[in-house]
Amino acid sequence: MTHLKEGDKAPAFSGLNENGEPVSLSDYKGKKLILFFYPQADTTSCTAEACSLRDHYAELREQGFDMLGVSPDAPKSQLKFKDKYQFPFHLLADKERKVLGKYGVWGPKIFFGKNVIGVLRTTFVIDEKGRIERIFGRVNTKKHALQILESYRKGT
Repeated sequence: MTHLKEGDKAPAFSGLNENGEPVSLSDYKGKKLILFFYPQADTTSCTAEACSLRDHYAELREQGFDMLGVSPDAPKSQLKFKDKYQFPFHLLADKERKVLGKYGVWGPKIFFGKNVIGVLRTTFVIDEKGRIERIFGRVNTKKHALQILESYRKGT
């Protein structure tokens, strides 16, 4: 579980996207950013989560959100994943797990009944001023976009 809390300043980060181009938190300054961390490109749950965001992309953009996915995959894997499912947002390749570490989403978890070390699926919504506005630690992968939209409709 992340050490970060709602209201905290979002940790600055930089890395390479699926095209090998630099991307950083500062690229999203003045925008609301849905920063979603997922374990592995093109796996069942990760695909469901990213496709949920893709399928509700227009509505999320209307609400002022931008999106960036992060996993420890290589840029080439991220590019294949993005192209296969036609994601309209970038995917950050965090092979060194630096961004995962800054956000506290790399650690012990139970996976198919076994204790493993890996990505703790978490989404952060970062406001226009760079503060963490929402944290979703319990992600409903198939309905994740609706989870986010609903939390803003309710104001919770």
